[in-house]
Amino acid sequence: MSQLEAYTETFVELIRRASTELPADVVEALQKGRTEEADGSLAAKALATVLDNVGLAEDGSAPICQDTGTPVVWLHHPQTVSSRTLETAFKEAVREATRRTFLRPNAVSTLTGKNTGTGEGRGIPYLHFEEWDENHVEVRMLLKGGGSENVGAQYKLPEPRLKAGRDLEGVRRAVLDAVVDAQGKGCAPGVLGVCIGGDRASAFAESKRQLLRPLGDENPVAELAQLESRLLREGNLLGIGPMGFGGRTTLLGVKVGVLDRLPACYFVTVSYMCWADRRAGVRIDAGGEVTWLS
Repeated sequence: MSQLEAYTETFVELIRRASTELPADVVEALQKGRTEEADGSLAAKALATVLDNVGLAEDGSAPICQDTGTPVVWLHHPQTVSSRTLETAFKEAVREATRRTFLRPNAVSTLTGKNTGTGEGRGIPYLHFEEWDENHVEVRMLLKGGGSENVGAQYKLPEPRLKAGRDLEGVRRAVLDAVVDAQGKGCAPGVLGVCIGGDRASAFAESKRQLLRPLGDENPVAELAQLESRLLREGNLLGIGPMGFGGRTTLLGVKVGVLDRLPACYFVTVSYMCWADRRAGVRIDAGGEVTWLS
């Protein structure tokens, strides 16, 4: 097997794992939410159905959701590994994963409305390449569903409507407004990836990168850790609940990153991930040995 073929097969398995197996920390958060909802409530029933679906998907190696999403991928590689080789392998992996039904053929021409039929198209998958000093390749991926993508938001502070200034209190007001505006759309309970600062493009990329973080980790920046905890707590006090049915479980996690900005700009960017928080990772060493990452 050539190096290209080996990368392709590994990436197909990466996609399969992300599409069909929800990370353990997300399952635990959903289970915790179910126990906190009132017995017999619509919220409890919704979470029970979600968890049943998660189990069936893993048992049958079938997609967790009919919307298998856009693969959003970060590929870290040493100088000795060609980014073009990795790009070729990942695009072929998307086509093969679609043939094997781990992905739905999701790529549609914006101009003609015609489906490519392969799951791959212009900008799909969305690949970020970063060369590093390590001697192995590491790939982290999200499968980002369309429903959750539709309720992402970007705010330009100050925002008089929210009385939100250019500070962390203003950030808090903007993020909670995004949750209220979603009102259960995007398949709540969700996970928020937030970027403070940056420009309009870099901020959305960073907000998505935040979604790679495990739900239980703690931000190394103390004030951001406090903000994450407060937003999670206050988001769950809004009463929106699973699928907008009401209840205590509106959010499963909030992850906040920061980029430097121009003096004229202060963006708060929110990427929303649905309960099907599909992420997966793999490390491939120089000899081809594969290690799966959570």
